[in-house]
Amino acid sequence: MTRRFEVPDEKIPSLGERVFLNVGEKFLVLFNIDGQFYAIDDSCPHQGASLFSGKLDGCTIQCCAHGLRFNLTDGYMVNSTQLKVPSYTVETEGEQLFIRLGEGA
Repeated sequence: MTRRFEVPDEKIPSLGERVFLNVGEKFLVLFNIDGQFYAIDDSCPHQGASLFSGKLDGCTIQCCAHGLRFNLTDGYMVNSTQLKVPSYTVETEGEQLFIRLGEGA
């Protein structure tokens, strides 16, 4: 089942920033990269380390624990389709942001 989470105005990240979101039982990271928004789970699929403070290079986030890199556009590990962090569609309606949940993973 797909549902939409409305991102509170104060949680919308500024250009080049990221924010941590607690959505029910999920922990997400929302990124604003060049005005485009990306949302992923805040848990590396390798061993569960937080991705929030990972090194960001364009649309690639690097896990602090073991260095694995994931593409924010689709969640897949760079140069592989064997490991994927759940990623979610972010929709904009006027000034409001919504994250579509239930379709990621």
